[in-house]
Amino acid sequence: MIRVLIADDQAMVREGFSVLLGAMPGIEVVGEAEDGVEAVAQVAALRPDVVLMDVRMPRMNGLDATREIVAADSGAKVLILTTYDLDEYVYRALRAGASGFLLKDASAERLADGVRVVAGGEALLAPTVTRRLLAEFSRLGPSRTRTHERIKDLTERENEVLALVAQGLSNSEIAARLVVAESTVKTHVGRVLVKLGLRDRTQAVVFAYEEGLVTPGG
Repeated sequence: MIRVLIADDQAMVREGFSVLLGAMPGIEVVGEAEDGVEAVAQVAALRPDVVLMDVRMPRMNGLDATREIVAADSGAKVLILTTYDLDEYVYRALRAGASGFLLKDASAERLADGVRVVAGGEALLAPTVTRRLLAEFSRLGPSRTRTHERIKDLTERENEVLALVAQGLSNSEIAARLVVAESTVKTHVGRVLVKLGLRDRTQAVVFAYEEGLVTPGG
């Protein structure tokens, strides 16, 4: 059972998502928070697996709350859920440690799938958000070019897997692309994260682009 906390400053939104997710198999809504401060406290108290986090909230916004939750190493994955798909929010959310980013107009099934994806340790970006993010990386260019000392520890296949992760492919899609077992891909991804000192796939995406390992459209 995936335990979910919903953080949004609008009561009707919290209640709506709670009803939608509560009806989905394998998902349990364990709590709600009306702002970032309460979200941080509720994560510590309830230990959810996934936090659905709004961006614009009083007292503490969702991005700052995400940063605190990730820093506390609670194990909770944060799925940013907002009506805004602005580049600023996407990039800041990923840098803060969010594992995914969905817009509030997503269907109930898409929302539930998103919860399951991030709970399983994969990154999740809405298609429109992904396009905007890649365009932003293209505009800014890489901040460094293969300067990270631990990059040299990656094997050729691990570099290949990292590049595909950065393109947003799931383990099953990478397995099909490389013609290997999905379990093999999962092993490679795990080794990449350990060798580079990264927390999850979302950090791997940001890392790959910032280090110039992958370029948008390349």
